[in-house]
Amino acid sequence: MRTIPSSSQATNLLGTTLSESIRGKPSLSFEVFPPKTEDSFETVRAATEAIAALKPAYMSVTYGAGGGTSKYTLEIAKNIKQEFGVPMLAHLTCVSSDKETVKQRIEDMHKAGIQNIMALRGDIPESMMNDDRSKWDYRYAIDLIREIKSLHYDFCIGAACYPEIHPESENQKDDIKRLKEKVDAGCDFLTTQMFFDNNLLYNFLYKIREAGITVPVIPGIMPITNANQVERAIKLSGSFMPQRFKSLVDKFGSDPLAMKQAGIAYATDQIIDLYANNITNVHVYSMNKPDVAEKIQSNLSDILGK
Repeated sequence: MRTIPSSSQATNLLGTTLSESIRGKPSLSFEVFPPKTEDSFETVRAATEAIAALKPAYMSVTYGAGGGTSKYTLEIAKNIKQEFGVPMLAHLTCVSSDKETVKQRIEDMHKAGIQNIMALRGDIPESMMNDDRSKWDYRYAIDLIREIKSLHYDFCIGAACYPEIHPESENQKDDIKRLKEKVDAGCDFLTTQMFFDNNLLYNFLYKIREAGITVPVIPGIMPITNANQVERAIKLSGSFMPQRFKSLVDKFGSDPLAMKQAGIAYATDQIIDLYANNITNVHVYSMNKPDVAEKIQSNLSDILGK
């Protein structure tokens, strides 16, 4: 068994909101996303509630950066927290927003009783690609982290990290240097982008510990349940696809049901290996799919004690 740095375990992941009962024990959390339009709100809410009913360690809600959809992040988070008692991690992006908007979003989260924020830069809109970035209120996630800390609301702040390398970074050394700056600015824990080879995570953990990054790191696992997700996953994170995974897609990609089953099995296998190597908290990008979340949790029921 590998000896993974002990601080990679998220034993106090979300401040006071995470139950004492899961500390040091294997746990699972899920990510959901808000609706893009008001018409789909009820459908999305039903899906997120079905996932919340599984009683995960916590749930995260991504941020709809568009002005008309960003409010749904908070509405979904409030509903799950109030109705199901599941600790919530609300995402917040900053690159396309001004200071007034961001400060209002932070205040709204505080008033709603949300104690945990995932501070992200967000994707740069096409319309801003050629702008003078020196004039932006927020250029990087570190700017948002500093903003949140300056308001003294005592949020638990998370940030993203890339076990392979951020797609915009020149090399991993510079990437880890910038990650250390985010942690020093006030980031309390890190969640990884998706990866499909656990050895990449283990190597990454050693490198960041050597760089002095000691905050908890939560591995993020994406179940690939249809072949069309593969290209998108590579585009989003630049993830390396091991031959074992490529063979799985080649064999089952044309059969939706078989691909779904194989993808869930592959994700489950990744999670079991993480637990076996002393990483206690794993975050699943469940993408508003209660059936996928339920099946993965069911596959791990005895390990999780559920």
